[in-house]
Amino acid sequence: MEGIEEATLTPWLAEHVGLAPPLGFELIAGGRSNLTYRVTDARGREVALRRPPIGHVLPTAHDMAREHRIVSALGPTPVPVAETLAFCDDESVNGAPFYVMEYVRGHVLRDKATAETEMDAAARRRASESLVDVLAALHALDVDAVGLGDLGRREGYLSRQIERWHGQFDKSQIEGVERPVLVDEIYERLAADVPAQQGSTIVHGDYRLDNTMLGDDGSVIAVLDWELCTLGDPLADVGLLMVYWSDPGDTASALGVAPTLADGFLRRSELQQRYAAATGRDLSGLGYYVAFGYWKLACILQGVYARYAGGAGGGDRTTSIDGSGAHVQALAESARSALAEIA
Repeated sequence: MEGIEEATLTPWLAEHVGLAPPLGFELIAGGRSNLTYRVTDARGREVALRRPPIGHVLPTAHDMAREHRIVSALGPTPVPVAETLAFCDDESVNGAPFYVMEYVRGHVLRDKATAETEMDAAARRRASESLVDVLAALHALDVDAVGLGDLGRREGYLSRQIERWHGQFDKSQIEGVERPVLVDEIYERLAADVPAQQGSTIVHGDYRLDNTMLGDDGSVIAVLDWELCTLGDPLADVGLLMVYWSDPGDTASALGVAPTLADGFLRRSELQQRYAAATGRDLSGLGYYVAFGYWKLACILQGVYARYAGGAGGGDRTTSIDGSGAHVQALAESARSALAEIA
């Protein structure tokens, strides 16, 4: 299987994780950046293995040691994560660093049909509430107490993020595809009007409904995909959550699918009210963070499409680069609209 070197990986997993060969490997659907595999051993035990994408990767991205450190540090906290089991930086084992964690069984709601099939309206409401409560809990952690005080610089988060993602966008242009210059225009506007940061917390960086595993009652039982996590402005997570969240009547969804249109889910305004009540933070300037979220997502997707064009993805070719320019352009236009609302 692409991304898995069974001959060398199997004995390593047997020794360091206690798995019983022979092992089965399955690429979990939905991974569009770091790759996640379900590994099943001869006794039926399941674990998850995370590794970088295959092929082109951006500098400083896909740091497995860093991601393993974050998830391990959060294990004892009120923020639910999978239990980490082992880390390997010896590339002779599987071609790249990787880490292993317990496989959490639950529900990942990626679209409206799945949300309606797997949960009733009461559970969907609980999922909305739990998603906000877990985010508030993450933002309430003492970063020094959990051992992540040196994860990143605490101040100037938005300015650094704007420069970082614009730089990644520059490196992610696809040969033969026209550059979406609106992304550059939004960059200029965001950089010129950065709001004051409300404290410094752990920031997930890609917090959304389908980056969590839910229990049968809708409660978040594991937050997934920590590769963009750092220290900084907590409202960046809230703004991005609003970008991903769809209300009835919305004409478009950031990801093209909208599980939150199913009955029972809270509306964006209710999510904001719950977060503000839990944290005491002022959300009156959230519009800027929503614009930043749309723009950042445009930059991220440009990078995803560039990697797929370069052959990354671990054999999962469900994501095509066809129409990538239109999708990135649409996200940039949503960022422009969000800025217009607060101008």
